[in-house]
Amino acid sequence: MGPGDPRAAAPGKENRAPASTAAAAAAAAAAGRGKFGNVYLAREKASCYIVALKVLYKAQLCKGNVEHQLRREIEIQSHLRHPNILRLFGYFHDANRVFLILEYAARGELYKELHRQPGSRFPEDRSATYIASLAHALAYCHSKSVIHRDLKPENLLLGLRGELKIADFGWSVHSPANRRHTLCGTPDYLPPEMIEGREHDHTLDLWSLGVLTYEFLCGVPPFDCEELSDTYRRIRKVQVTYPPHLSEDAVDLIRRLLVKEGKARLPLAGVLRHPWIVKHAGPTLATQRSLG
Repeated sequence: MGPGDPRAAAPGKENRAPASTAAAAAAAAAAGRGKFGNVYLAREKASCYIVALKVLYKAQLCKGNVEHQLRREIEIQSHLRHPNILRLFGYFHDANRVFLILEYAARGELYKELHRQPGSRFPEDRSATYIASLAHALAYCHSKSVIHRDLKPENLLLGLRGELKIADFGWSVHSPANRRHTLCGTPDYLPPEMIEGREHDHTLDLWSLGVLTYEFLCGVPPFDCEELSDTYRRIRKVQVTYPPHLSEDAVDLIRRLLVKEGKARLPLAGVLRHPWIVKHAGPTLATQRSLG
């Protein structure tokens, strides 16, 4: 990112730039590493509020040709307010680095949590609760004309109470026209329309929700193959094998989401009313807030 107009925000004080933003946050410990930088646990000095400070190196961003992607991610995520979406409080930068001030998700990555489970899969109640949480978060995003386009366990975090949070909006797009052509995302989670170069819209997030439902219950994505060409072939044909341990209701939900034509996929309101969700999902933060 160029010198431009740096902004920073303490939690609850968006668009307020401290005299020295870097001095206002005290880095405490490294919390993770990524392709373009590192994540640190930090404390905002004035309020003692704990945040995650994501430090990205401009040279790496330029080398990866993702500056525009980062700008778009900041613009989108900083405007989203939902209990199942990780907050982006603000950002600032210096000559070499970009600093993102993010909500701290105390229980870490969902991907790691999934693979700590027996058989690398969650029980039905836990899976259904996560899927319901995602459905609420996606409904909110779609109401704001935001398409996520890269839902996968690696992009989901868990808060202090175990609540799920969408944490990465790197491939997301604000698309009021609701029609896109860009090929993006992660191969195992791509819908047929994107692989085939066809126009896509918000219904691609419904496909990803079906892939995640399967992965939470089975431990692997439904189209997983050693060769990428085989993965794409299975996606085009919607070729899914359902193991015998899956319940009939779970299979029914997955089948209603993994439909080749986007307009025929079960909408998010239907997901939340589906018998498998109704039977197994516990209270989500979104439903708790709406009832409160």
